[in-house]
Amino acid sequence: MKKITLFSDGSALGNPGPGGFGTILRYGKSEKILFGSASHTTNNRMELLGVIEGLYALKEPCEVDVISDSSYVIKGINEWLKGWIKRDFKQVKNPDLWKRYIEVSQLHKINGIWVRGHDGHTENERCDKIAKEAAQKEKDLIMEGKNGK
Repeated sequence: MKKITLFSDGSALGNPGPGGFGTILRYGKSEKILFGSASHTTNNRMELLGVIEGLYALKEPCEVDVISDSSYVIKGINEWLKGWIKRDFKQVKNPDLWKRYIEVSQLHKINGIWVRGHDGHTENERCDKIAKEAAQKEKDLIMEGKNGK
């Protein structure tokens, strides 16, 4: 099983508002950068979507270290998910995304690792920058649409 490191961060301008995610997949010395955005979303949705999209991009079962500054995502993966499944996601935020996470994670061995955000962690800082840029581009598109451009 290949050992992959998935770094991810999410951003929302307004929370809810325009949002983006940035994800870096690393295998050995190879990296793949993924990003995306949504027009009306929350920071937590973007944090989780970055992980989902990163796992979706993997073409075979892997051992994956998911590294994020989101305690919501890391605790969800490591601690809370089994309980949420048992109670059919009642009173859980973003059940649609957590169900997608379950689908894309089934083939993999996942280990969630929390890092402190904005604390000099190189890949987390890169993901943060990518996420904020994606969110800003989404916001700019929305503003252009409102201004009739």
